[in-house]
Amino acid sequence: MSRNFTQILYVLFFVFAINIAAKAQNITVSGTVKDKESKQGLAGVSVTIKGQTGGTASSGDGSFSFSTSAKVPFTLVASYVGYGTVERQVTGNTAGINIELEAAVVLGGDVVVSASRTPERILESPVSIERMSAASIREIAAPSFYDALNNMKGVESSMQSLTFKSINTRGFNSNGNTRFNQYIDGMDNQAPGLNFSVGNIVGITELDVDNVELLPGASSALYGAGGINGTLLMTSKDPFKYQGASFQYKTGINHVNDDNSSVQPFNQLDVRLAKSWNNKFGVKAAFSFLQAKDWMGTNYSNFDRNARTFKSGDRNSDNNYDGINVYGDEVSQNMRNVALSVQNATISGINAGSGGAIPNIKALMDGAFGAAIPNAAQQAGFLAGLPAGLRPAVQNYLPFYVGLKANLIPDQNVSRTGYNERDLVDYDTKSLKASGAVYYNITNTIQAVAQANWGTGTSVYTGSDRYSLRNFNIGQYKLEVKGQDFSIKGYTTQERSGDSYISSILGSYINEVTKASTTWFPQYIGNYVGARAAGQSDAAAHVTARGVANQGRFEPGSPQFETAKQNIMNTNISATNFGSGVYGAKFDDKSNLYHYEGMYNFTNAFNNVVEFQVGASYRLYDLNSAGTIFNDLTSSIDINEYGAFAQIGKKLFNDKVKFTFAGRYDKSMNFEGRFTPRITGVFTVAKNNNIRASYQTGYRNPTTQNQYIDLSVGGGSQRLIGGLPEVMFGKYNLNTNKAFTDVSYRAFLASAATGTPNPALLQQYTFDARGVRPESVQSYELGYKGLILPNLLIDAYGYYNIYKDFITAVDVYQNVGTLASPTFVKFGVPVNAEGEVTSYGAALGLDYLVGNYNFSGNVSYNQIGDLPVNYINDFNTPKVRFNLGFGNKEIIKNVGFNLSYRWQDKFYWNSSFASGDVPAYSSLDAQVSYKIPSVKSSIKLGGSNVMNKYYITSYGNPAAGAIYYLAFSFNP
Repeated sequence: MSRNFTQILYVLFFVFAINIAAKAQNITVSGTVKDKESKQGLAGVSVTIKGQTGGTASSGDGSFSFSTSAKVPFTLVASYVGYGTVERQVTGNTAGINIELEAAVVLGGDVVVSASRTPERILESPVSIERMSAASIREIAAPSFYDALNNMKGVESSMQSLTFKSINTRGFNSNGNTRFNQYIDGMDNQAPGLNFSVGNIVGITELDVDNVELLPGASSALYGAGGINGTLLMTSKDPFKYQGASFQYKTGINHVNDDNSSVQPFNQLDVRLAKSWNNKFGVKAAFSFLQAKDWMGTNYSNFDRNARTFKSGDRNSDNNYDGINVYGDEVSQNMRNVALSVQNATISGINAGSGGAIPNIKALMDGAFGAAIPNAAQQAGFLAGLPAGLRPAVQNYLPFYVGLKANLIPDQNVSRTGYNERDLVDYDTKSLKASGAVYYNITNTIQAVAQANWGTGTSVYTGSDRYSLRNFNIGQYKLEVKGQDFSIKGYTTQERSGDSYISSILGSYINEVTKASTTWFPQYIGNYVGARAAGQSDAAAHVTARGVANQGRFEPGSPQFETAKQNIMNTNISATNFGSGVYGAKFDDKSNLYHYEGMYNFTNAFNNVVEFQVGASYRLYDLNSAGTIFNDLTSSIDINEYGAFAQIGKKLFNDKVKFTFAGRYDKSMNFEGRFTPRITGVFTVAKNNNIRASYQTGYRNPTTQNQYIDLSVGGGSQRLIGGLPEVMFGKYNLNTNKAFTDVSYRAFLASAATGTPNPALLQQYTFDARGVRPESVQSYELGYKGLILPNLLIDAYGYYNIYKDFITAVDVYQNVGTLASPTFVKFGVPVNAEGEVTSYGAALGLDYLVGNYNFSGNVSYNQIGDLPVNYINDFNTPKVRFNLGFGNKEIIKNVGFNLSYRWQDKFYWNSSFASGDVPAYSSLDAQVSYKIPSVKSSIKLGGSNVMNKYYITSYGNPAAGAIYYLAFSFNP
């Protein structure tokens, strides 16, 4: 239904755009823009009519011309990177207008929109905000503008691969950040099946970026659910203001001095084309393609998955080794439990095979051998006395019988031999992005836009597992009508998983194809007992046992390995059938999002007495994973959400004080409605000096996966399920057949390993009957932003957050067998933490200009408060981090440079994939550029992490080294 509605909306949109076009007589506005000092024409200057849509950009000689139906008088606005903006009143002749721009860098002169959803000076923003302009993007040293977000005050990231980075502010960083919103031209950039953005893999191309605004902290009052920890808004360039052809080619290298790889090439091509006609019709298209060798996951540290902590040892010293970036070794069994399981199965089998004549083969053997440990001759004699049909089963049982009787089998877990990530994951990174848009100025103040953004790529993402994202793609398609006081838009996001798969499942299932675990573990233990009985030491016996059990193992690179790998990674997870030998690790996600919203600003209607805005939105998640991610193998899943907001603001006391009140109500079909208010105040203490205070609230619904996931991870050792009652109780009966806590389950295993399992040790876990619920935050902030001197800008803030119903997860074990013969299934289930979680912090930023030199620096501090009982601390944020910047756009004629240095303290990273220490690190980005004005081009030589000190931003993810590049840009 929503698809049909969207198609109808598209048709109506174009009919509307064509038929209500204004019939007013156009006039031509023309002239020249020059540098005030050199008197040379300036190319690419944006020339617009203030308060209206459209405009143009000056040509190579500085001339400009465009048509408009506006009536004189009006005001022309000319703006250009590195020059002060000029406004020119036009009262008569609209031809031959000469405008001169003066080179200048004005601190605090930026205009932002996202802080209040209406334009305002950044100095007067009621909440903390960071901004990156097209001008600053040209000067960055990082390989991309998205990488440079780390230089913003209070921003941290989790780098999971070369192209997949998750941005965050104010604590609780994560690999897939569901507490941080990201928008591109007003479209929520999240992948519908994940509920978070996939970095900028499928996003905006660098040549098409007009500006980036980042709001640290809660923003639900204006932007709806999500954004508890921040919101990033990226805006692309308007074809009326930025015309012509542009391209940029970067070539470089990475993996320098990398023990895991030789030096590898890094190449990226960006192209943008834009054109407008008569200030009425405009089009643009952008393209970007990146190709490189990804950073490799090579953390082979030993990990205790139950306790979520590091443990000592490696494959040679720990027989239960579970390497972070090793997959298939998650499958582990207790040696005594396996032996007892073999014993019980043999007793049952012999009883059935003998027709009840031998009800308990163990008892029969105890009677025959007495207290002595039978030697080989005694064992052979006993076998000879049995019916021939029973001898093979008893023969297989004898090592376990002897091992248990002689106490040769330790109470110890052993794991299967895994495969390194580099043998399973596709590291051939690709990212292709394409976008196009058509603009039509219906009137001078009303514009219609049809826009499409599409991207595909290959990367690696870390969630509860390491996911190889191969040939996945996401498309976003938008229709919008906007004016000076209103906007109406509808868009859809179409996610396709392509050939993506789970690396640990792939490693585990290659092992299963080689030799089933039901055979591998008994074979291991049987040979261990034989080696110990032959006089080998414990360590030597383990080596012998693993060697025999691993016989026939597919070695990486072998034809058998590659055949099994290709079969498994191209078979859907939901098709897995152990009985028939079908194994799959592939996703089949085709989830979609449909979003519609409208907003109206009554400020002009109220003659600017007050600022007043209202808006409403509706969203539909259409989940389609064919049972490979969600509980949707046999049924469809749709999630409906709607919301509305209002905001009113008023300046008082001769415009020295401005108060703003905002509130939003949101409702999801699966949860109760939520109201999120916001109160802000800005106090002008002196010209260009403002103190701000705010109380903000935010919330986020449980993600689509929090609600409906049904996925095997950890090499099949755990099943993640949604926290809604229909999944927990309806499908898995966790209310009637209650699961047991992780701690009590491990205590029970310890008792079972002694031969006397004690079910009384098992403690039931009772889930909230309501299931998982939305989490919320209250945020208090006090800040200051101002120009202490004309060339010194200071921005400082402090915040305090209170989180309630914090969404976390628990591991539980459900017995799907009987008390006499238990079979446990491990579940990972999202739940809400009891009590409140608090965090607090502060940040300080400085920008200082000395001639053409600019100095910048910022430092941030973040800390978590007291934690509720049993809460797993996933704050995942360094207490202190800082950035330093130094640059000059033209240190000598046409030559500029920029340096960016960052440092962050060590901290502990906790996630469902891996937990451990992230060491402190520092990194230096640098670039030198040379401009060639005669051909509107520039050459940039630069690099990120130029000292090539490999570092990680989150535990379990790859270490990043240097990227050195040379870039050529035309009309950037």
